[in-house]
Amino acid sequence: MFRGIYNGKQYHVADISAVLSRAWSAGIDRIIVTGGSLEESKEALAIAESDARLFCTVGVHPTRCKEFDDSGDPEKHFQALVSLAKEGVEKGKVVAIGECGLDYDRLHFCPAEIQKKYFEKQFELAWAMKLPMFLHMRAAAGDFCNILEQNNHRFCSGVAHSFTGSAEDRDRLLSFSNLFIGVNGCSLKTAENLDVVKGIPVERMMIETDSPYCEIKNTHAGISYVKSLWPFKKKEKYDPDSTVKGRNEPCLVRQVLEVVAGCKGIVDIDQLSKTIYHNTCRVFFPHDLDSAADALLSGDHNTV
Repeated sequence: MFRGIYNGKQYHVADISAVLSRAWSAGIDRIIVTGGSLEESKEALAIAESDARLFCTVGVHPTRCKEFDDSGDPEKHFQALVSLAKEGVEKGKVVAIGECGLDYDRLHFCPAEIQKKYFEKQFELAWAMKLPMFLHMRAAAGDFCNILEQNNHRFCSGVAHSFTGSAEDRDRLLSFSNLFIGVNGCSLKTAENLDVVKGIPVERMMIETDSPYCEIKNTHAGISYVKSLWPFKKKEKYDPDSTVKGRNEPCLVRQVLEVVAGCKGIVDIDQLSKTIYHNTCRVFFPHDLDSAADALLSGDHNTV
């Protein structure tokens, strides 16, 4: 969508530079571009190399796991992921393995047994690279948590992103001390969703956009808490100074923060953002951002 293409049709010029400009202007410090297949991970690394503030993941999304078998040589395919991850780590760009996990809502793309097989396989990659995991769990909490438990020794930390599960699912994830829960617009659709989010300790939470998807819509339960707005135009009437209606952008992470603060009854939104930022730094940027995050939490803004 950031190339101006929607469902295979070109509506406007590629505008990733305008999207990034809005993100930096909104106070975003760094962006992680997600890889969901071998080819997509290559693209994510190429994008990450275009700006010092961009980073990426390497991995295969559960709905794409058939690509291992379809390649004709699953081990060779896996080794290509290993090589790409090594290259990205050496360049200082790859900060996590993923997006990987289980998605039982979309079994028409990939059967559960194949998803489980290659979800487990990617723990080898996380262990080899000593990287955290960017995880996907949709309607699969039982199998997901069982696999996580069996492989808990093979990854240092991670985040179950775009969480939309139940209170029981939340509590199972929180039982893993090295795991955080990622919240975006899809996590905040219903009153039940908001109740579940209320129960995620701030110290175990991250926020994200998952753009270009998962925007907060006017029909969502948390919309009343949104204070920050950006002008938007339909894709047919594209304007580089406006967001595109229905397409999510990194700058809109501020809205996720506002809904989380609102549903939790947190007045000090700046402190909330600092804590969540700190969580993110600890997982994805432990070598060079821990000191900066600690300084931010203590109120010393000169070092950030």
